Parts: sequence; C-alpha cells; structure tokens
Amino acid sequence: MWGILIALLSGALMSVQGVFNTEVTKQTSLWVSSAFVQFTALLVCLGAWLITDRTNLMTLAQVEHKYMLLSGVIGAFITVTVVKAMGSLGPARAAMLIVVAQLIVAYVIELLGLFGVDKEPLEWRKVVGMLISIVGIVIFKW
Repeated sequence: MWGILIALLSGALMSVQGVFNTEVTKQTSLWVSSAFVQFTALLVCLGAWLITDRTNLMTLAQVEHKYMLLSGVIGAFITVTVVKAMGSLGPARAAMLIVVAQLIVAYVIELLGLFGVDKEPLEWRKVVGMLISIVGIVIFKW
C-alpha cells in the first residue's frame, strides 16, 4: 500500500515540478533553470543526508557497475526534456507521453533483464494495457 501511495505522490510531484521548471525557464533560460533545479536538489539531499544517514560518501566508489553512477547525468537530461516537452505540449499531454514512455521502457527493461533487474516473461495483457494507454493519448489529443 505504501508503495502505491509513494508512486502516486511521485507522479504528482513530477507534474508540479515540470510546470514550475517550465515557468522558471520562461523567465531565465533552460540551462539556468536546470542548473538551479539540480543545485537545489543537491542541497536538499545533502541536508537530508546530514540529518538522517551520514553513510560515507566514498561508498560510491564501491558501486559495482560504474555506469549506474550516470543516473545524475540522466536526471539532468530528464529535467531539460520535461521542461521542453511541457513548454511545447502543455503539462497534461507531456505528462501522458512521459508516463507511457516510462512504462514502455520499464517493461522492456524487465523483459530483457537489463541493469540487474530480474527478467520477466512477456505478458500480453501488459502489452494490451500499454496499447490502450497509447490509444488514450490519441483520444486525449483529439
């Protein structure tokens, strides 16, 4: 149950953040607003780390697959692409496309067992569910 609530909160926060980032970008620039987002996220994470965790930062050097450390770089590109998508499509259309893209890529990762994720068998009902989502986007666009 907690996982569902956290996922719903995450989706809501992503939508609000995308709108905020898009508005800040309109008043500054894409890279200024993106840098600000990443910098403030760093400050929040460092503050939370100081209060709750304090695991040695050097444990990052022990991460087994070093390419996993690119997640921060990916995060920067997520910020930029969300801002661009929301700016050109509007929040609702952009969010729908982003969510469907996340769903498709996540399912492919599971199917192929990529990045250390347990490999899952193809389930046609999940494929049909994704196709229904795509049809929903087409209907929403009209």
